[in-house]
Amino acid sequence: MKAKPRRKNIVGRRVAEARKAFSPALTQDDLSGRVARGGIQLDRSAIAKIENGLRHVLDYELKALAQVLEVEVGWLLGNEKKRPHDRSRAAKPSE
Repeated sequence: MKAKPRRKNIVGRRVAEARKAFSPALTQDDLSGRVARGGIQLDRSAIAKIENGLRHVLDYELKALAQVLEVEVGWLLGNEKKRPHDRSRAAKPSE
């Protein structure tokens, strides 16, 4: 009988939650592209593995994910209970 893989990180669920909190929700591919613009290479497959707890997250990746997802690193680590607010990307009225 094959054993179920153990979760390798505690941030995966929070990454998925923050990604889906955007309006419209970011896809894993969108998140990958935004992180790549910051110089960190995480393809869609890596994002999926992180979210499913099958891949470790390195410290510099954690920092980049928090920045792109507009959340605190501590929140991704589960230290804060407050959920990220809705991140509507609607255009702001001209001033």
